[in-house]
Amino acid sequence: MSNSGNSRRDRAAAANAAAMSGERRREQLIRIIGAVVVIVVVVGIIVVAVVVKKGSSSADGSAAPASATANPGAPLPKGALPAGDPYAYGIPYGTGTSAVPTLEVWEDFQCPSCNMVEKANGTGITSLAESGKVRLIWRPTTFLDRNLKNDASERATAAWGCAIDAGKTKEYHSTVFANQPQEGVGFSDEALIQFAQDTGISGAALDTFKSCYADRTYLSWAANSAQVFYDANIPGTPLAKLNGTEVVAKDLIDQATLTKLVADATAAMAAGAPASPSAS
Repeated sequence: MSNSGNSRRDRAAAANAAAMSGERRREQLIRIIGAVVVIVVVVGIIVVAVVVKKGSSSADGSAAPASATANPGAPLPKGALPAGDPYAYGIPYGTGTSAVPTLEVWEDFQCPSCNMVEKANGTGITSLAESGKVRLIWRPTTFLDRNLKNDASERATAAWGCAIDAGKTKEYHSTVFANQPQEGVGFSDEALIQFAQDTGISGAALDTFKSCYADRTYLSWAANSAQVFYDANIPGTPLAKLNGTEVVAKDLIDQATLTKLVADATAAMAAGAPASPSAS
């Protein structure tokens, strides 16, 4: 093994340890926030109490471990950003262009804190993207597979890629989080296929999804995105940045605050601030 290979492995291990530490801190913070956060809705102001599910553990054994490896030449889901892009392997969502602020969100489908954010304000975040106020980029990672000794995150991410091809980007993303298993369970192959049906994928499109998933078409895409996560020493998930500036969890959850941050970033861009940062 070359010294460069050992160095890369050491960096990845260090990044992985930092990510888990960051994940624990974020989960603790969001537990506190989730008990008190106030969400404005059409019918008034309500207090949302959120129950945290812990991240899932091993898969149910219905398939062999995915064993994904990074491969920059691997196929990408429809619309995924290519290697070399500042947001490489991310999934843009909504109608926002480079003329509006970019909101990137790093997530792991087994991450309980990511699930908290999705439940508390997933709809608010996507509404900003759908209205063209932000360019939303979901950035998947699978670091929890290493710590939970399974392949559930990368298989869920690969299945999401198949759903993206079927035009169900948001729907499948939301459904996976809505069905995040409790610790010790895991995403089975059957569940990930059922999620596709739950989002409305049917007929020939469902057959294509099943083939895409069975062939593990997008496992290396999942691994590529995770490698960017490791190389950038991302401290944990969820991690959101608005034009390169981190958005803390409590602000990501609070739609009024997030909307104000987006408006401020839009004004800054109009005054001459850059629309996009360098690569994470």
